[in-house]
Amino acid sequence: MRRALALTTLVAFAGHALAQDILDTSAGPMSVIPVATGLQEPWAIGFLPGGAFLVTERDGVLKYFAAAGGEAVTVEGGPEVAAEGQGGLLDLMVPRDFPVSREVWLSYSAPRDAGAVTAVGRGILSEDGSRLVGFEQVFAIPEGASGGRHFGSRLVEAPDGSIFMTVGDRGTGPGGLEAQDPMRGEGKVIHLARDGQPATVLPAALPGVYSLGHRNAQGAALDLQGRLWTVEHGARGGDELNAPAPGRNYGWPVITYGVNYNGQPIGAGTERDGMEQPVHFWDPSIAPSGLMIYSGALVPEWRGDIFFGSLNSDFLGRLDPDTPAVTGYAEERLAGEATLRVRDVREAPDGSIWFLSVLNGAAYRLAPAD
Repeated sequence: MRRALALTTLVAFAGHALAQDILDTSAGPMSVIPVATGLQEPWAIGFLPGGAFLVTERDGVLKYFAAAGGEAVTVEGGPEVAAEGQGGLLDLMVPRDFPVSREVWLSYSAPRDAGAVTAVGRGILSEDGSRLVGFEQVFAIPEGASGGRHFGSRLVEAPDGSIFMTVGDRGTGPGGLEAQDPMRGEGKVIHLARDGQPATVLPAALPGVYSLGHRNAQGAALDLQGRLWTVEHGARGGDELNAPAPGRNYGWPVITYGVNYNGQPIGAGTERDGMEQPVHFWDPSIAPSGLMIYSGALVPEWRGDIFFGSLNSDFLGRLDPDTPAVTGYAEERLAGEATLRVRDVREAPDGSIWFLSVLNGAAYRLAPAD
């Protein structure tokens, strides 16, 4: 059930007076403070040392903020993107060695012939945050496609420094079996070494393919043990939380808990030998986007819980792995004026929870209220 934000006050944050809302949650009242506003379809957020952060906008703009509440600087030198439909400048990953390397990784839909491909590249952020120097594409799936659907495109740094990248099925629908073809890049989790070379090589598979049978994973994160998790969009119902493992098949479009948009069944139902079941599923769909597994730094009772955004139901969600439910895990939905079309959610270095609202064009910081 949607919960109203109960109180609005003004607080000083990073030298600015910002509106603060109080959100009622299972862990007590939480303050919700806008830390960046005036964003145009924000897609991802990443943290830099000293309180600075970056935000991607889908139309191709990367923005640098020296501090929460500060003015945005447009970062020059990024990639050319195919900003059509769901495509454009997408995820953002700041490696753990950024203080030394100053590398920033970006995923995006790269133009190719009459269509686009999901790609990833990297550049060196200048000291003043105004430019990516020497940006280069390090990997792109081989197959281009027309249309602007289902690029996937989340990036996660593994404990060993390698990179996981989600790739959507490109919207070919239940009749398209590209996600089931191990020699193709669509509908996969790709695993890359830091130099862009394949980090996983499976038998009879495109080098780099880590897992297959995904529809459109728009959230990916590591848990506290360093394991990879993803959330992906189903069709009409059948959104999934998965814990991808190498060589495993997650079923799309052969098995799913959803149906086609016209109400017709998809594939063989919900089970088939050799295909994995989701850890959690949503029916009806919530269009999950962004994923974070919380350390418990500021809210100990949420340690190990799974946070995600909803693009169609306007909430920030929390799954509790310690509490089983029919769909997998028990769920709490945190909702208010800030949680409109939530695209990304991350844990900040101080343990607060930051998320992006597409409709509000803003980034917010959630933390226990004083």
